[in-house]
Amino acid sequence: MQDVPDPAGIAQRPRASAADPTPGAVAAGLCGLVAAGMVLGIAELIAGLIDPDASPFVSTGATVVDHTPKAVREFAIEQFGTADKAVLFASMAVVMAVLAVVVGLLERRRPYGSALLIAFGLIVCVAVLGRPTATPVFAIPILLGAAAGVVTLRFLIARAPDPKPADEVSADDPSRRRFLVLVAGAAVVAAGSAAAGRWVGERMRAVTADLERFVLPRPVTAAAPPPPGTDPPVRGLTEFVTPNETFYRIDTALRIPAVTSEDWRLRIHGMVDREIELTMDELRRRPAVEKMITLTCVSNEVGGDLVGNARWIGYPLADLLAEAGVRPDADMVLSTSADGFTAGTPVAALTDGRDALLAVGMNGAPLPVEHGYPARLVVPGLYGYVSATKWVVDLEVTRFDRAQAYWTRRGWSARGPIKTASRIDVPAPFAKIAPGPTVVAGVAWAQQRGIAAVEVQVDNGPWQPAELAPEYSSDTWRQWTWRWDAVPGDHTLRVRATDGEGRVQTEQRADPVPDGATGRHTRTFRVE
Repeated sequence: MQDVPDPAGIAQRPRASAADPTPGAVAAGLCGLVAAGMVLGIAELIAGLIDPDASPFVSTGATVVDHTPKAVREFAIEQFGTADKAVLFASMAVVMAVLAVVVGLLERRRPYGSALLIAFGLIVCVAVLGRPTATPVFAIPILLGAAAGVVTLRFLIARAPDPKPADEVSADDPSRRRFLVLVAGAAVVAAGSAAAGRWVGERMRAVTADLERFVLPRPVTAAAPPPPGTDPPVRGLTEFVTPNETFYRIDTALRIPAVTSEDWRLRIHGMVDREIELTMDELRRRPAVEKMITLTCVSNEVGGDLVGNARWIGYPLADLLAEAGVRPDADMVLSTSADGFTAGTPVAALTDGRDALLAVGMNGAPLPVEHGYPARLVVPGLYGYVSATKWVVDLEVTRFDRAQAYWTRRGWSARGPIKTASRIDVPAPFAKIAPGPTVVAGVAWAQQRGIAAVEVQVDNGPWQPAELAPEYSSDTWRQWTWRWDAVPGDHTLRVRATDGEGRVQTEQRADPVPDGATGRHTRTFRVE
Protein backbone atom coordinates (compact mmCIF):
# COMPACT_ATOMS: atom_id res chain seq x y z
CA MET A 1 0.00 0.00 0.00
CA GLN A 2 1.27 3.43 -0.85
CA ASP A 3 2.21 5.53 2.15
CA VAL A 4 -0.06 8.49 2.81
CA PRO A 5 1.59 11.64 4.15
CA ASP A 6 0.58 12.34 7.78
CA PRO A 7 2.15 15.70 8.69
CA ALA A 8 -0.13 16.18 11.72
CA GLY A 9 0.73 12.82 13.17
CA ILE A 10 -2.92 11.80 13.49
CA ALA A 11 -2.20 8.16 12.89
CA GLN A 12 0.21 8.07 15.84
CA ARG A 13 -2.18 9.68 18.37
CA PRO A 14 -3.29 7.41 21.23
CA ARG A 15 -7.01 6.74 21.27
CA ALA A 16 -9.19 5.65 24.13
CA SER A 17 -10.34 2.09 23.68
CA ALA A 18 -13.59 0.54 24.78
CA ALA A 19 -11.62 -1.50 27.30
CA ASP A 20 -10.09 1.61 28.85
CA PRO A 21 -12.68 4.39 28.75
CA THR A 22 -11.09 7.46 30.37
CA PRO A 23 -13.06 10.72 30.43
CA GLY A 24 -11.35 13.85 29.24
CA ALA A 25 -9.89 16.29 31.77
CA VAL A 26 -12.51 18.97 31.12
CA ALA A 27 -15.39 16.53 31.51
CA ALA A 28 -13.86 15.06 34.67
CA GLY A 29 -13.30 18.48 36.19
CA LEU A 30 -16.91 19.37 35.43
CA CYS A 31 -18.04 16.18 37.14
CA GLY A 32 -16.05 17.13 40.23
CA LEU A 33 -17.57 20.59 40.36
CA VAL A 34 -21.12 19.29 40.09
CA ALA A 35 -20.47 16.57 42.68
CA ALA A 36 -19.12 19.16 45.14
CA GLY A 37 -22.16 21.32 44.48
CA MET A 38 -24.34 18.30 45.26
CA VAL A 39 -22.52 17.83 48.58
CA LEU A 40 -23.24 21.41 49.63
CA GLY A 41 -26.76 21.48 48.20
CA ILE A 42 -27.96 18.32 49.92
CA ALA A 43 -26.18 19.29 53.15
CA GLU A 44 -27.87 22.71 53.15
CA LEU A 45 -31.26 21.10 52.54
CA ILE A 46 -30.83 18.64 55.41
CA ALA A 47 -29.46 21.38 57.67
CA GLY A 48 -32.49 23.52 56.91
CA LEU A 49 -34.75 20.67 57.99
CA ILE A 50 -32.73 19.76 61.10
CA ASP A 51 -31.05 22.96 62.29
CA PRO A 52 -29.76 25.80 60.05
CA ASP A 53 -26.72 26.13 62.32
CA ALA A 54 -25.60 22.68 61.10
CA SER A 55 -24.76 24.14 57.68
CA PRO A 56 -21.33 22.70 56.77
CA PHE A 57 -20.35 25.75 54.71
CA VAL A 58 -21.05 28.15 57.58
CA SER A 59 -19.56 25.85 60.21
CA THR A 60 -16.37 25.41 58.20
CA GLY A 61 -16.11 29.17 57.76
CA ALA A 62 -16.62 29.71 61.48
CA THR A 63 -13.89 27.18 62.24
CA VAL A 64 -11.57 28.99 59.84
CA VAL A 65 -12.32 32.25 61.66
CA ASP A 66 -11.66 30.63 65.04
CA HIS A 67 -8.24 29.36 63.95
CA THR A 68 -7.13 32.34 61.87
CA PRO A 69 -3.98 33.98 63.31
CA LYS A 70 -4.59 37.33 64.94
CA ALA A 71 -2.45 39.21 62.44
CA VAL A 72 -4.37 37.75 59.48
CA ARG A 73 -7.74 38.53 61.05
CA GLU A 74 -6.76 42.13 61.78
CA PHE A 75 -5.42 42.49 58.24
CA ALA A 76 -8.76 41.26 56.86
CA ILE A 77 -10.75 43.70 59.00
CA GLU A 78 -8.41 46.55 58.09
CA GLN A 79 -8.63 45.79 54.37
CA PHE A 80 -12.27 44.77 54.02
CA GLY A 81 -14.02 46.17 57.12
CA THR A 82 -17.54 44.82 57.51
CA ALA A 83 -17.21 42.99 54.16
CA ASP A 84 -14.69 40.57 55.69
CA LYS A 85 -17.25 37.76 55.91
CA ALA A 86 -18.22 38.11 52.25
CA VAL A 87 -14.54 37.95 51.31
CA LEU A 88 -14.10 34.84 53.46
CA PHE A 89 -17.06 33.09 51.81
CA ALA A 90 -15.81 34.03 48.35
CA SER A 91 -12.32 32.72 49.18
CA MET A 92 -13.78 29.49 50.52
CA ALA A 93 -15.84 29.06 47.34
CA VAL A 94 -12.73 29.45 45.17
CA VAL A 95 -10.76 26.92 47.23
CA MET A 96 -13.66 24.46 47.14
CA ALA A 97 -13.98 24.85 43.37
CA VAL A 98 -10.29 24.07 42.87
CA LEU A 99 -10.49 21.03 45.14
CA ALA A 100 -13.64 19.87 43.33
CA VAL A 101 -11.82 19.92 39.99
CA VAL A 102 -9.01 17.89 41.56
CA VAL A 103 -11.59 15.37 42.81
CA GLY A 104 -12.96 14.97 39.30
CA LEU A 105 -9.52 14.54 37.75
CA LEU A 106 -8.53 11.90 40.29
CA GLU A 107 -11.70 9.95 39.57
CA ARG A 108 -10.88 9.43 35.88
CA ARG A 109 -9.21 6.00 36.24
CA ARG A 110 -9.68 4.96 39.87
CA PRO A 111 -12.14 6.01 42.60
CA TYR A 112 -9.50 8.21 44.21
CA GLY A 113 -11.71 11.25 43.79
CA SER A 114 -14.54 9.56 45.69
CA ALA A 115 -12.12 8.71 48.49
CA LEU A 116 -10.93 12.32 48.62
CA LEU A 117 -14.53 13.55 48.66
CA ILE A 118 -15.28 11.27 51.62
CA ALA A 119 -12.14 12.49 53.40
CA PHE A 120 -13.19 16.11 52.91
CA GLY A 121 -16.64 15.22 54.24
CA LEU A 122 -15.14 13.74 57.41
CA ILE A 123 -12.93 16.79 57.94
CA VAL A 124 -15.93 19.10 57.61
CA CYS A 125 -17.88 16.80 59.93
CA VAL A 126 -15.22 17.33 62.60
CA ALA A 127 -15.45 21.11 62.07
CA VAL A 128 -19.26 21.03 62.35
CA LEU A 129 -19.23 18.96 65.54
CA GLY A 130 -16.61 21.26 67.01
CA ARG A 131 -18.94 24.27 67.02
CA PRO A 132 -20.06 25.41 70.51
CA THR A 133 -23.75 24.75 69.87
CA ALA A 134 -23.30 21.49 67.95
CA THR A 135 -25.13 18.27 68.79
CA PRO A 136 -24.53 14.82 67.25
CA VAL A 137 -27.30 15.40 64.69
CA PHE A 138 -25.18 18.22 63.20
CA ALA A 139 -23.11 15.48 61.50
CA ILE A 140 -26.10 14.24 59.48
CA PRO A 141 -26.19 17.00 56.79
CA ILE A 142 -22.55 16.73 55.74
CA LEU A 143 -22.53 12.91 55.87
CA LEU A 144 -25.62 12.65 53.68
CA GLY A 145 -24.27 15.41 51.46
CA ALA A 146 -20.96 13.60 51.00
CA ALA A 147 -22.80 10.39 50.16
CA ALA A 148 -24.88 12.21 47.54
CA GLY A 149 -21.72 13.80 46.16
CA VAL A 150 -19.97 10.44 45.73
CA VAL A 151 -23.01 8.92 43.99
CA THR A 152 -23.21 11.94 41.67
CA LEU A 153 -19.49 11.80 40.90
CA ARG A 154 -19.52 8.09 40.09
CA PHE A 155 -22.69 8.43 38.00
CA LEU A 156 -21.37 11.31 35.89
CA ILE A 157 -17.85 9.95 35.46
CA ALA A 158 -19.27 6.67 34.14
CA ARG A 159 -21.21 8.60 31.49
CA ALA A 160 -18.59 11.18 30.59
CA PRO A 161 -17.50 11.00 26.92
CA ASP A 162 -14.07 9.69 26.04
CA PRO A 163 -11.58 12.25 24.75
CA LYS A 164 -11.36 12.45 20.97
CA PRO A 165 -8.96 14.10 18.56
CA ALA A 166 -9.97 17.58 17.49
CA ASP A 167 -10.85 16.46 13.98
CA GLU A 168 -13.31 13.90 15.35
CA VAL A 169 -15.20 16.20 17.73
CA SER A 170 -18.72 16.96 16.57
CA ALA A 171 -21.21 19.39 18.06
CA ASP A 172 -23.91 16.81 17.29
CA ASP A 173 -22.18 14.00 19.20
CA PRO A 174 -25.10 12.34 21.08
CA SER A 175 -22.86 11.09 23.90
CA ARG A 176 -21.68 14.63 24.66
CA ARG A 177 -25.20 15.99 24.50
CA ARG A 178 -26.45 13.34 26.93
CA PHE A 179 -23.54 14.07 29.26
CA LEU A 180 -24.20 17.82 29.25
CA VAL A 181 -27.89 17.21 29.94
CA LEU A 182 -27.00 15.00 32.91
CA VAL A 183 -24.51 17.57 34.24
CA ALA A 184 -27.04 20.37 33.87
CA GLY A 185 -29.71 18.31 35.61
CA ALA A 186 -27.42 17.45 38.52
CA ALA A 187 -26.38 21.10 38.84
CA VAL A 188 -30.04 22.17 38.98
CA VAL A 189 -30.74 19.60 41.70
CA ALA A 190 -27.73 20.82 43.71
CA ALA A 191 -28.64 24.50 43.40
CA GLY A 192 -32.31 23.81 44.07
CA SER A 193 -31.47 21.81 47.18
CA ALA A 194 -29.28 24.59 48.54
CA ALA A 195 -31.95 27.21 47.86
CA ALA A 196 -34.66 25.03 49.39
CA GLY A 197 -32.51 24.45 52.48
CA ARG A 198 -32.01 28.16 52.99
CA TRP A 199 -35.70 28.83 52.44
CA VAL A 200 -36.81 26.08 54.82
CA GLY A 201 -34.34 27.28 57.44
CA GLU A 202 -35.54 30.85 57.26
CA ARG A 203 -39.16 29.75 57.33
CA MET A 204 -38.50 27.66 60.40
CA ARG A 205 -36.88 30.53 62.20
CA ALA A 206 -39.46 33.16 61.31
CA VAL A 207 -37.35 35.78 62.99
CA THR A 208 -38.20 38.53 60.57
CA ALA A 209 -41.89 38.22 61.28
CA ASP A 210 -41.19 38.04 65.00
CA LEU A 211 -39.14 41.22 64.86
CA GLU A 212 -41.91 43.03 63.00
CA ARG A 213 -44.34 42.12 65.79
CA PHE A 214 -41.93 43.04 68.57
CA VAL A 215 -43.19 45.96 70.67
CA LEU A 216 -40.51 48.01 72.38
CA PRO A 217 -40.99 48.67 76.08
CA ARG A 218 -41.71 52.26 77.02
CA PRO A 219 -38.69 53.43 79.04
CA VAL A 220 -39.35 54.97 82.45
CA THR A 221 -36.51 57.37 81.63
CA ALA A 222 -35.96 58.35 78.01
CA ALA A 223 -32.64 59.52 76.62
CA ALA A 224 -32.43 63.30 76.57
CA PRO A 225 -32.33 64.84 73.08
CA PRO A 226 -28.89 66.01 71.96
CA PRO A 227 -28.31 69.66 72.89
CA PRO A 228 -28.22 72.28 70.10
CA GLY A 229 -24.89 72.30 68.28
CA THR A 230 -24.10 68.66 68.97
CA ASP A 231 -24.11 67.97 65.22
CA PRO A 232 -22.07 70.78 63.56
CA PRO A 233 -23.34 71.40 59.99
CA VAL A 234 -20.12 70.30 58.26
CA ARG A 235 -20.42 68.22 55.13
CA GLY A 236 -18.60 64.92 55.56
CA LEU A 237 -18.61 65.01 59.36
CA THR A 238 -19.93 61.85 61.02
CA GLU A 239 -23.44 62.17 62.42
CA PHE A 240 -23.75 62.30 66.20
CA VAL A 241 -26.30 59.44 66.16
CA THR A 242 -25.36 56.56 63.87
CA PRO A 243 -28.32 55.14 61.87
CA ASN A 244 -28.97 51.45 62.42
CA GLU A 245 -28.30 50.58 58.79
CA THR A 246 -24.78 52.09 58.87
CA PHE A 247 -23.79 51.07 62.40
CA TYR A 248 -20.67 48.91 62.22
CA ARG A 249 -20.96 45.16 62.62
CA ILE A 250 -17.97 43.05 63.63
CA ASP A 251 -18.56 39.62 65.16
CA THR A 252 -17.75 35.94 64.66
CA ALA A 253 -21.21 34.91 63.40
CA LEU A 254 -21.01 33.80 59.76
CA ARG A 255 -24.71 33.00 59.90
CA ILE A 256 -26.70 35.37 62.08
CA PRO A 257 -28.28 33.47 64.98
CA ALA A 258 -32.05 33.42 64.66
CA VAL A 259 -33.82 33.54 68.02
CA THR A 260 -37.42 34.64 68.34
CA SER A 261 -38.54 36.68 71.32
CA GLU A 262 -40.84 33.81 72.30
CA ASP A 263 -38.02 31.27 72.33
CA TRP A 264 -35.46 33.57 73.95
CA ARG A 265 -34.33 32.83 77.50
CA LEU A 266 -31.65 34.46 79.65
CA ARG A 267 -30.09 32.32 82.33
CA ILE A 268 -28.14 34.01 85.15
CA HIS A 269 -26.19 31.47 87.20
CA GLY A 270 -22.81 30.57 88.64
CA MET A 271 -21.52 32.40 91.70
CA VAL A 272 -24.92 33.76 92.68
CA ASP A 273 -27.31 33.24 95.56
CA ARG A 274 -30.27 32.51 93.30
CA GLU A 275 -30.22 31.19 89.73
CA ILE A 276 -32.56 33.13 87.45
CA GLU A 277 -34.04 32.34 84.06
CA LEU A 278 -35.93 35.13 82.32
CA THR A 279 -38.30 35.02 79.37
CA MET A 280 -38.99 38.09 77.28
CA ASP A 281 -42.44 38.43 78.87
CA GLU A 282 -40.87 38.38 82.34
CA LEU A 283 -38.26 40.90 81.26
CA ARG A 284 -40.96 43.27 80.03
CA ARG A 285 -42.40 43.50 83.55
CA ARG A 286 -39.25 45.27 84.69
CA PRO A 287 -38.66 49.01 84.22
CA ALA A 288 -36.76 49.80 81.02
CA VAL A 289 -34.51 52.79 80.42
CA GLU A 290 -33.11 54.51 77.34
CA LYS A 291 -29.48 55.66 77.19
CA MET A 292 -27.20 57.18 74.55
CA ILE A 293 -23.99 55.15 74.39
CA THR A 294 -21.07 54.98 71.96
CA LEU A 295 -19.71 51.50 71.19
CA THR A 296 -16.21 50.78 69.87
CA CYS A 297 -14.69 47.64 68.37
CA VAL A 298 -11.26 46.65 69.65
CA SER A 299 -10.26 45.96 66.02
CA ASN A 300 -10.69 49.62 65.15
CA GLU A 301 -7.46 50.98 63.69
CA VAL A 302 -6.34 54.55 64.37
CA GLY A 303 -8.74 56.72 62.37
CA GLY A 304 -11.03 53.76 61.67
CA ASP A 305 -14.82 53.68 61.49
CA LEU A 306 -15.58 50.67 63.70
CA VAL A 307 -17.29 52.92 66.22
CA GLY A 308 -20.88 54.17 66.44
CA ASN A 309 -23.27 56.02 68.72
CA ALA A 310 -26.90 55.03 69.31
CA ARG A 311 -29.88 55.30 71.65
CA TRP A 312 -30.34 51.98 73.41
CA ILE A 313 -33.48 50.81 75.21
CA GLY A 314 -32.96 48.08 77.75
CA TYR A 315 -32.80 46.92 81.33
CA PRO A 316 -30.02 47.79 83.81
CA LEU A 317 -27.76 44.77 84.21
CA ALA A 318 -26.96 45.86 87.76
CA ASP A 319 -30.60 45.26 88.73
CA LEU A 320 -30.67 41.78 87.18
CA LEU A 321 -27.41 40.79 88.88
CA ALA A 322 -28.61 42.19 92.20
CA GLU A 323 -31.72 40.06 91.90
CA ALA A 324 -29.53 36.99 91.45
CA GLY A 325 -27.21 38.02 94.29
CA VAL A 326 -23.60 38.16 93.12
CA ARG A 327 -21.20 36.59 95.61
CA PRO A 328 -18.40 38.85 96.92
CA ASP A 329 -15.52 36.84 95.42
CA ALA A 330 -16.91 36.88 91.86
CA ASP A 331 -15.16 39.31 89.49
CA MET A 332 -16.35 38.33 85.99
CA VAL A 333 -19.58 37.72 84.10
CA LEU A 334 -19.12 35.31 81.20
CA SER A 335 -21.83 36.12 78.67
CA THR A 336 -22.71 33.61 75.97
CA SER A 337 -24.39 34.20 72.62
CA ALA A 338 -26.94 31.89 71.01
CA ASP A 339 -24.17 30.76 68.64
CA GLY A 340 -21.71 29.96 71.43
CA PHE A 341 -19.56 33.12 71.38
CA THR A 342 -18.44 34.25 74.83
CA ALA A 343 -17.23 37.51 76.38
CA GLY A 344 -15.83 38.12 79.84
CA THR A 345 -16.91 41.37 81.50
CA PRO A 346 -15.67 42.61 84.87
CA VAL A 347 -18.46 42.46 87.45
CA ALA A 348 -17.45 45.96 88.54
CA ALA A 349 -18.25 47.35 85.07
CA LEU A 350 -21.81 46.02 85.38
CA THR A 351 -22.46 47.16 88.94
CA ASP A 352 -20.51 50.43 89.43
CA GLY A 353 -23.34 52.72 88.37
CA ARG A 354 -22.56 53.08 84.67
CA ASP A 355 -25.38 52.51 82.16
CA ALA A 356 -24.68 48.83 81.44
CA LEU A 357 -27.77 47.43 79.71
CA LEU A 358 -29.44 44.29 78.51
CA ALA A 359 -30.62 46.09 75.38
CA VAL A 360 -33.68 45.24 73.28
CA GLY A 361 -34.00 48.44 71.26
CA MET A 362 -31.74 50.61 69.11
CA ASN A 363 -32.54 54.14 67.93
CA GLY A 364 -36.24 53.79 68.65
CA ALA A 365 -36.67 50.39 66.97
CA PRO A 366 -36.22 46.76 68.02
CA LEU A 367 -32.65 45.57 67.70
CA PRO A 368 -31.85 44.69 64.08
CA VAL A 369 -31.22 40.96 63.73
CA GLU A 370 -27.59 41.58 62.79
CA HIS A 371 -27.12 43.67 65.94
CA GLY A 372 -28.34 41.06 68.39
CA TYR A 373 -32.13 40.69 68.24
CA PRO A 374 -33.86 39.99 70.54
CA ALA A 375 -31.35 41.03 73.25
CA ARG A 376 -27.70 42.01 73.58
CA LEU A 377 -25.33 43.59 76.07
CA VAL A 378 -24.28 47.24 75.91
CA VAL A 379 -21.59 48.34 78.38
CA PRO A 380 -20.03 51.82 78.08
CA GLY A 381 -16.30 52.15 78.60
CA LEU A 382 -15.31 48.68 77.38
CA TYR A 383 -14.46 47.41 73.92
CA GLY A 384 -17.13 45.17 72.45
CA TYR A 385 -15.11 41.96 72.57
CA VAL A 386 -15.40 41.91 76.37
CA SER A 387 -18.84 43.44 76.78
CA ALA A 388 -21.17 43.75 73.79
CA THR A 389 -22.39 40.16 73.36
CA LYS A 390 -25.16 39.95 70.78
CA TRP A 391 -27.98 37.37 70.85
CA VAL A 392 -27.11 36.88 74.53
CA VAL A 393 -28.74 33.90 76.26
CA ASP A 394 -26.52 33.16 79.26
CA LEU A 395 -24.75 35.12 82.02
CA GLU A 396 -22.45 33.05 84.20
CA VAL A 397 -21.10 34.89 87.24
CA THR A 398 -17.58 33.57 87.77
CA ARG A 399 -13.94 34.66 88.07
CA PHE A 400 -11.23 35.58 85.56
CA ASP A 401 -8.98 32.89 87.03
CA ARG A 402 -11.62 30.22 86.40
CA ALA A 403 -12.95 30.96 82.93
CA GLN A 404 -11.72 32.41 79.66
CA ALA A 405 -13.81 34.05 76.98
CA TYR A 406 -13.59 33.53 73.21
CA TRP A 407 -10.98 36.19 72.38
CA THR A 408 -9.06 35.85 75.63
CA ARG A 409 -8.30 32.24 74.70
CA ARG A 410 -6.87 33.62 71.47
CA GLY A 411 -4.38 35.99 73.05
CA TRP A 412 -6.39 39.16 73.60
CA SER A 413 -6.44 40.97 76.91
CA ALA A 414 -8.98 39.74 79.46
CA ARG A 415 -10.12 43.29 80.22
CA GLY A 416 -10.67 45.85 77.49
CA PRO A 417 -11.10 49.44 78.72
CA ILE A 418 -11.54 51.85 75.83
CA LYS A 419 -8.60 54.10 75.02
CA THR A 420 -8.81 57.78 74.18
CA ALA A 421 -9.11 58.24 70.42
CA SER A 422 -9.80 60.94 67.85
CA ARG A 423 -10.38 60.97 64.11
CA ILE A 424 -10.30 63.44 61.23
CA ASP A 425 -13.36 63.19 58.97
CA VAL A 426 -12.90 66.40 56.95
CA PRO A 427 -11.01 66.89 54.67
CA ALA A 428 -11.13 63.50 53.01
CA PRO A 429 -7.90 61.57 52.40
CA PHE A 430 -5.80 63.03 49.57
CA ALA A 431 -8.46 65.65 48.92
CA LYS A 432 -7.79 68.76 46.87
CA ILE A 433 -9.19 71.88 48.50
CA ALA A 434 -9.13 75.55 47.61
CA PRO A 435 -6.96 78.06 49.49
CA GLY A 436 -8.62 80.21 52.10
CA PRO A 437 -10.93 79.58 55.06
CA THR A 438 -11.30 75.83 55.59
CA VAL A 439 -13.16 73.78 58.18
CA VAL A 440 -11.42 70.72 59.58
CA ALA A 441 -13.72 68.40 61.54
CA GLY A 442 -13.96 65.02 63.18
CA VAL A 443 -14.95 63.05 66.28
CA ALA A 444 -13.25 61.98 69.51
CA TRP A 445 -14.22 59.50 72.22
CA ALA A 446 -13.13 58.22 75.61
CA GLN A 447 -16.21 56.51 77.05
CA GLN A 448 -16.63 56.83 80.82
CA ARG A 449 -14.06 59.65 80.92
CA GLY A 450 -15.36 61.99 78.24
CA ILE A 451 -13.45 64.38 75.99
CA ALA A 452 -12.10 67.60 77.51
CA ALA A 453 -10.11 68.96 74.56
CA VAL A 454 -9.11 68.27 70.96
CA GLU A 455 -6.09 69.81 69.24
CA VAL A 456 -5.02 69.93 65.59
CA GLN A 457 -1.54 70.23 64.14
CA VAL A 458 -0.59 71.23 60.58
CA ASP A 459 2.77 70.12 59.16
CA ASN A 460 4.51 69.68 62.53
CA GLY A 461 3.53 73.18 63.56
CA PRO A 462 2.14 74.15 66.97
CA TRP A 463 -0.92 72.34 68.30
CA GLN A 464 -4.07 74.43 67.86
CA PRO A 465 -7.21 74.03 70.03
CA ALA A 466 -10.29 72.82 68.16
CA GLU A 467 -13.82 73.86 69.02
CA LEU A 468 -15.77 71.12 70.75
CA ALA A 469 -19.46 70.56 70.15
CA PRO A 470 -21.54 70.40 73.35
CA GLU A 471 -20.96 67.21 75.32
CA TYR A 472 -23.92 64.88 75.56
CA SER A 473 -22.36 62.64 78.21
CA SER A 474 -19.04 61.04 79.03
CA ASP A 475 -20.33 57.84 77.40
CA THR A 476 -20.72 59.33 73.92
CA TRP A 477 -18.30 60.59 71.34
CA ARG A 478 -17.90 64.31 70.74
CA GLN A 479 -17.73 66.23 67.46
CA TRP A 480 -15.07 68.89 66.94
CA THR A 481 -14.22 71.53 64.33
CA TRP A 482 -11.22 73.74 63.62
CA ARG A 483 -11.08 76.68 61.24
CA TRP A 484 -7.94 77.19 59.23
CA ASP A 485 -6.80 79.63 56.56
CA ALA A 486 -5.46 77.05 54.10
CA VAL A 487 -2.38 77.96 52.07
CA PRO A 488 -1.31 76.26 48.81
CA GLY A 489 0.79 73.15 49.00
CA ASP A 490 0.77 69.59 50.30
CA HIS A 491 -0.17 69.37 53.97
CA THR A 492 -0.51 66.82 56.76
CA LEU A 493 -3.00 67.22 59.58
CA ARG A 494 -2.75 65.49 62.94
CA VAL A 495 -5.25 65.33 65.76
CA ARG A 496 -5.03 64.45 69.44
CA ALA A 497 -7.60 64.42 72.23
CA THR A 498 -7.42 64.92 75.97
CA ASP A 499 -9.84 62.92 78.08
CA GLY A 500 -11.90 64.15 81.01
CA GLU A 501 -9.21 62.99 83.46
CA GLY A 502 -6.56 65.17 81.82
CA ARG A 503 -4.67 62.42 79.95
CA VAL A 504 -3.50 63.31 76.44
CA GLN A 505 -3.95 60.73 73.70
CA THR A 506 -0.64 58.96 73.18
CA GLU A 507 1.31 59.31 69.96
CA GLN A 508 2.82 55.84 70.33
CA ARG A 509 1.50 53.57 67.59
CA ALA A 510 0.20 50.16 68.60
CA ASP A 511 -1.84 47.56 66.74
CA PRO A 512 -5.31 46.57 67.98
CA VAL A 513 -3.96 43.30 69.41
CA PRO A 514 -4.13 42.68 72.35
CA ASP A 515 -6.24 45.49 73.82
CA GLY A 516 -6.90 48.24 71.26
CA ALA A 517 -4.95 50.46 68.86
CA THR A 518 -3.16 53.64 69.92
CA GLY A 519 -1.61 56.52 68.00
CA ARG A 520 -2.70 59.80 66.45
CA HIS A 521 -4.70 60.02 63.26
CA THR A 522 -3.15 61.90 60.33
CA ARG A 523 -4.68 63.11 57.09
CA THR A 524 -2.69 64.19 53.99
CA PHE A 525 -4.18 66.48 51.34
CA ARG A 526 -3.36 69.25 48.87
CA VAL A 527 -4.40 72.89 48.77
CA GLU A 528 -4.40 74.34 45.25
